Amino acid sequence: MADPLSEVIQRLQPQAVFSRTIEGAGDWAVRYGAFGQPAFTVILAGEARLAVDGHAPLDLHAGDFVLLPATPGFTLSGGAPIPPVRLDPQADAVVVDDRPLRHGRLGGDADFVSLGGWFEFTTPDAGLLVSLLPGQVHVRGVDRLTRLVHLLREEATDTRPGRELMQARLVDALLIEALRSHADAANATPGLLRGLADPRIAVALQRMHAQVGHPWTMAALAKEAALSRSVFFERFTKAVGVPPMEYLLGWRMTVAKELLRRGNVALMDVATRVGYQSVNTFTTAFRRTNGKPPRRFVNEIHPSKF
Repeated sequence: MADPLSEVIQRLQPQAVFSRTIEGAGDWAVRYGAFGQPAFTVILAGEARLAVDGHAPLDLHAGDFVLLPATPGFTLSGGAPIPPVRLDPQADAVVVDDRPLRHGRLGGDADFVSLGGWFEFTTPDAGLLVSLLPGQVHVRGVDRLTRLVHLLREEATDTRPGRELMQARLVDALLIEALRSHADAANATPGLLRGLADPRIAVALQRMHAQVGHPWTMAALAKEAALSRSVFFERFTKAVGVPPMEYLLGWRMTVAKELLRRGNVALMDVATRVGYQSVNTFTTAFRRTNGKPPRRFVNEIHPSKF
């Protein structure tokens, strides 16, 4: 049986880039603008308030883990409320420094300590895939996440061979552990996780991922989920955030673009493998979804291929 979550993570192609210890002391607040790349933090000591744009504020405590797959603007603060110091996430991201980043009072012991970092999704289709994930993941008391973050930090300063591969594998593990540990999936925002939390909808998602080239219809998917068409449509759309056939189209186009980027798969073979019986029908669907026909898409990557 296909594992849709693992497939999405693999196709995102996460790559570790940066991590750093962050401290706070006294009354402090910082405001970061939208970053766009995925970021994470684990709270090692103390408390702080995290207010991410578009989400309810979180009161963070030791042992909490937060993942922001696309990192919009946010404010992080500790102590009494004060106007935040504005920081540039792009400038901070390129800093390579083993020393903790201190907010608030510079002297004395820190009241708050976290280990945070960011990485990047290297696939050109990151936007579509990230849209399937929750905008904010908050997990409390999962020791494995804390250990994984520490391992990532150690690898960031390791000079032995294999460092980049180790970081990539650790980020894979971090993402999967965070997403499957995401608390209270029934109340999560619509997306892949919420769909997988529903046993009936999960079956349909697994079938679509396992047999992307199958000529699926609404009736066939509803039958797989053991639901009537109307109930399946409503339940799938509410859980995943898009109707079943729209989700299937998006996934087919993701797979198709991956095949086209290889440059060694015939257009008819690509069409067949993602569920189309002719190049013309595939071309129409691809152009409607991506704004350009597949031949031009390929030629922009591999000039003179066609």
